[in-house]
Amino acid sequence: MEFSNWTTAQEFIFSAFPCSWGESVTCFIPLLFIYAFIIVGNLVIITVVQLNVHLHTPMYFFISALSFLEIWYTTATIPKMLSSLLSERRSITLNGCVLQMYFFHSTGISEVCLLTAMAFDRYLAICSPLHYPTIMTSRLCAQLTLGCCVCGFLTPLPEIAWISTLPFCGSNNLEHIFCDFLPVLRLACTDTHTIVMIQVVDIIHAVEIITAVMLIFMSYVGIVAVILRIRSAEGRRKAFSTCVSHLTVFLLFFGSVALMYLRFSATYSLFWDTAIALAFAVLSPFFNPIIYSLRNKEIKEAIKKHIGQASILIGKSGNQP
Repeated sequence: MEFSNWTTAQEFIFSAFPCSWGESVTCFIPLLFIYAFIIVGNLVIITVVQLNVHLHTPMYFFISALSFLEIWYTTATIPKMLSSLLSERRSITLNGCVLQMYFFHSTGISEVCLLTAMAFDRYLAICSPLHYPTIMTSRLCAQLTLGCCVCGFLTPLPEIAWISTLPFCGSNNLEHIFCDFLPVLRLACTDTHTIVMIQVVDIIHAVEIITAVMLIFMSYVGIVAVILRIRSAEGRRKAFSTCVSHLTVFLLFFGSVALMYLRFSATYSLFWDTAIALAFAVLSPFFNPIIYSLRNKEIKEAIKKHIGQASILIGKSGNQP
């Protein structure tokens, strides 16, 4: 089959959004609120960690790094979703689509790597508490975070480079709410090579997800084994409480990601495709600031302290003549 005889589509039309104006506005308002909450919530976590010296520990360093990635992870897709909901022509250029896929997956993979590093951090803190301060130094934390970002931004490059060379003919209706590998690949001019590459992409995603899950699982096996050997119930509770937030975020994020990228030949309806995509692209980042702030005593106390200080300063400035 000759690619040179095909015309390439220069833009895609998102066809998974509601058709009526009323339904679009109904979806726009909560999505705007969620996006604003994600940005503000993560900025608050980053600021609080930076301003409080007692939070300058490896665990909070990784939490603030995760918050930073979450901001860019959601910014890769949600602003375009919001504009599409209010637009008559819900289109994205081919180049824009490729860039959106790249930044969405690069920041997402960086988060996966960082969650794995955070599991390693919790393993060292609980299983080797005496050696933990000398092993998990600020330099190692920075190196691990940088390594996660390098891995995240390099891993999707071959797939993105290959997709950018494909010809797209026929329908340009993208049955999704943002650009993602499989929905875009379905619009490529089908031949045996493309079908094989779709299967290769599935395998790559499976290896990435399963590797991260296995590393995190092994870390928690070691953590649970140590916690069970602690004699007092209070000691076990305190040890496990340091892992609850990370474990919750891990299950929430990886659960929805696995449903989307570990299905291989299985297909879902457009409704379930959209629901699963919203789960890991919108809802998981929405809950992360809540999990890391409301379930974390130190961050809650730091936020309350800074709110109290801000209130005092505002009160003083208001009383000045």
